[in-house]
Formats: sequence, C-alpha cells, structure tokens
Amino acid sequence: QVQLVESGGGLVQAGGTLRLSCAASGSSFSGRSFSTYGMGWFRQAPGKEREFVAAIRRNGGYTYYEDSVKGRFTISRDNAKNTAYLQMNSLKPEDTAVYYCAASSSLGDGKSWYARKYNYDYWGQGTQVTVSS
Repeated sequence: QVQLVESGGGLVQAGGTLRLSCAASGSSFSGRSFSTYGMGWFRQAPGKEREFVAAIRRNGGYTYYEDSVKGRFTISRDNAKNTAYLQMNSLKPEDTAVYYCAASSSLGDGKSWYARKYNYDYWGQGTQVTVSS
C-alpha cells in the first residue's frame, strides 16, 4: 500500500505562487521503489470533473502538462525524499480547486495516458488552492 499526503495549498492572490508537495510513504511502496511510480497532479473545482494538471515519468525526465498550465506550473520529483512537487506560478482565479496527487505503477507513457485518472493506483486526500482576483 502507498499513502500520499499533499501539502502546500492555501489562499493566494492572482499572480501569486504556491508550491504543492506530495509525500509518499508505505510499506516498501508495495515492493517497489518510489522512483518506479509515475506521478501525476489533478484538480477538481466545485461542480466539475477531476481534471489532469501535470505528470512526471517514472525516474523523472519527461513531464506533461495540461495546456492551460503550461509555462506557469512545473512538476518535479525528488526520489531520495519520496516526494513530488507542483510549483505554481502566475496563478489565476480559474486555478482554484482541490489539488490531488496520484501514483501509477503501470508502464504506460505519453501525455494522454498520464492524463487518464483511471491509470493511477493511489491518490492523496487533496489540498485546497484558492486564488482570489
């Protein structure tokens, strides 16, 4: 079993920045190292479906972004700390949502694959991000 805990959310003015963290823990990550999990960030605004924001491949390297956050958000990971991050700059009111991190043990690849929430095995409880205008 893998547990994911997000932190770093809060209230920020438009144009501001936040850095979300996703700390992974669990019994040997179900027999695998953290670096073998693809990591994703999703968000869900009130009354809307949960949508893809960003993802990073197993072992780092390639990253994928939803078009509306490209150039403003950066996903990264520190495998030594079993943690994934989402740096959010130039925040807009439309970025307001609960942000969730997720871990995938599968071997898929590509933006469309990482964007499908059903490809993830583990989810955090979410952290609220509110951007005021």
